[in-house]
Amino acid sequence: MTSSTRHLLRLLRWGRILARHGALRILEEGHATPAPVKRLFRIARFATVQPKEPNYSAAFQAIGPAAIKLGQALATRPDLIGVDAARNLLSLQDSLPPVPFAPIKREIEASFNQSIGQMFEQIDPDPVGAASIAQVHRATTSDGRNVAVKVLRPGIRDKVARDIETYEWAAAHLEGLGGEAERLRPRAVIANFRRWTARELDLRREAASASELSEKMHGHKGFRVPGIDWDRSNSSVMTIDWIDGVKISDREALIAAGHDLPDLARRLVVAFLTQAISAGYFHADMHQGNLFVEADGTIAAIDFGIMGRIDRRARQWLAEILYGLTTGNYARVAEIHFEAQYVPSYHSQEEFATALRAVGEPMRGKPVSELSVGQMLDGLFAITRDFDMQTQPHLLLLQKTMVMVEGLATQLDPEINMWDVAGPFVKDWLRDELGPESAIADRLRTDVETLLRLPALVRRIEDRYPEKGGAPPEPPLPDVRLVWERSPRGNWRYLFAALGGGALVWALHAMAVLP
Repeated sequence: MTSSTRHLLRLLRWGRILARHGALRILEEGHATPAPVKRLFRIARFATVQPKEPNYSAAFQAIGPAAIKLGQALATRPDLIGVDAARNLLSLQDSLPPVPFAPIKREIEASFNQSIGQMFEQIDPDPVGAASIAQVHRATTSDGRNVAVKVLRPGIRDKVARDIETYEWAAAHLEGLGGEAERLRPRAVIANFRRWTARELDLRREAASASELSEKMHGHKGFRVPGIDWDRSNSSVMTIDWIDGVKISDREALIAAGHDLPDLARRLVVAFLTQAISAGYFHADMHQGNLFVEADGTIAAIDFGIMGRIDRRARQWLAEILYGLTTGNYARVAEIHFEAQYVPSYHSQEEFATALRAVGEPMRGKPVSELSVGQMLDGLFAITRDFDMQTQPHLLLLQKTMVMVEGLATQLDPEINMWDVAGPFVKDWLRDELGPESAIADRLRTDVETLLRLPALVRRIEDRYPEKGGAPPEPPLPDVRLVWERSPRGNWRYLFAALGGGALVWALHAMAVLP
């Protein structure tokens, strides 16, 4: 197990990199940042030359692969890191210099225990893409199919595991300081992050995610998931159909190919809503590098390492919230938040509805180009603070993906009105889900399930397992012993900051690179 000293030194080295990119300034000034942490930030940026405009994405990319993935996760938390930082991290390019083909070839052959020539007629040694976790090569199979072969970087699992252990240590200490830091639940954020990266580091799970999304979107025309070659896929290698298409961000190429950009923007939004609300399972990394437009206008997706899942009840709440905001029914939106226990019951539901109105009314009826997303998010996060709303980790991916989709749709059609596109879809879905026929079917299903559970209900008192609203049960968090808990006198907070300063000075002079 890594020692606290090594965790602290590693964090201070990372902090130094963040400081050189100006990325600590907003956190240092943030109201949610505890005083001891602010002191560490000041020490980390001591004697650095900082740019006028912070570049968070470049900072995370400079730190390394796990930090790139963490940056993508933090892009979902503008309440934790600030709106500007979150928006900048959404542009984080998950790319690194490629690994030479020789170790990649060894990885493929070792994982299958056979020569590469037995599986592929040819494979291009130059990758078409090199990300932090894996890189992709174009290939032709031994039976003549064009495919993309995704291969994990050698040694990446150990490196990411080591870094995540430090993230968990830091999150536990941050949350242990209490106050606003505790409400924002950084440990839950890192727990989610660990699960995301575990999925990305097992390419069999990514292949299974692609297969499941393809199955759920089978009846939705105009959106395609490439097929999986299961015979040439394992935990370290994934082989999928090759996609021939234009990147969805390349406006000029799309226009030259004759595509209708406003229609494409609308279909992109509807495809996302279909996944999130109808299927409850969605591609949670829909940035411009992962979406292509084929010759017939079909939107094709790649890279299924990060997926989101929402259960049926939470989807109903989400749809009602979206529809309530589009129609101005703030009373119903507030009611749902209390019903789902997102807002503690000691607050006033009517006051919460008024607070929602203050945020929602300026947005209604305007195209995206006339809206200030920053002001909107500032208003929403002020509400979460004022009404003691705890973070709902199961919705973080959804929030991030909605912002990504909105950004892409706006690039395609600057005049698109997201509310106008989402409103009819959500209304139709709610009618199907909450209409009379659905209500009767729900009641029958619920009553039958209750009857089947009667023997268990006799043996167990159901009150011991209370309904948790729209949030799924929290996963177990790692047991991290806080530094100040080791002192019999208790208050290590300020000593922690002082030790951090001494450690930083030592680290800068004695350790240029910490493994």
